[in-house]
Amino acid sequence: MLSADLHVHTTCSGDGESRVDEVLDAAVRAGLDVIAITDHDTEEGCRIAGQIQSPVLVIPGIEVSTRQGHLLVLGASGPVPRGRDVLETIAIARSLGGVTILPHPFHRYRHGVGLKMKEALHAVDAIEVFNSRYILRGANRRALKYARRLNKPMVSGSDAHNCRFVGYGVTRIDADRTVESVLEAIRAGRTIPAGRRTPVRTYTRQSLRNSWRRLRHHIGR
Repeated sequence: MLSADLHVHTTCSGDGESRVDEVLDAAVRAGLDVIAITDHDTEEGCRIAGQIQSPVLVIPGIEVSTRQGHLLVLGASGPVPRGRDVLETIAIARSLGGVTILPHPFHRYRHGVGLKMKEALHAVDAIEVFNSRYILRGANRRALKYARRLNKPMVSGSDAHNCRFVGYGVTRIDADRTVESVLEAIRAGRTIPAGRRTPVRTYTRQSLRNSWRRLRHHIGR
């Protein structure tokens, strides 16, 4: 079984705090075999990771902003556009060979697609049933409930925006140590979600920093 964190951000995301090399080093320290870099609407972090030697297998990924909320896409062979209907985005990602995962689907303040479009829960390949950055405990439980009801593969993710928390959401995957094998195992549901919660104080600091950034950007216009 491989240990994977399938939801990690770097400074290539607008709200990421750690460089790609720092994230990869943290994954090694956390004992991970696999990591998916899933920056917001950019694959730049994955491209940088491809130039760095690391014992950790990197799954190329992206967290796409759809009209209804966020969607994780892993292993797509081409760019996945942002700003479209989530069902259309899922279809595009699949046409590119990507695995689609609904992250934090029922979190009210974090672009949870499940709150707006239940059909997306049926359409994706897997559901993130444990997100370590949940403030609302019930949101994880609700994701788990739906995944079981729909017989969907279940995964975990740290959703780390700082390398200190890489590995807080771990998915055990019954696969060989290749990108293709890991993606196929997720589709087939050969996964076991696990993890621990990221300290809540980190959300508060990040939220304040992001609000200050947006305010400075608005004033500077």
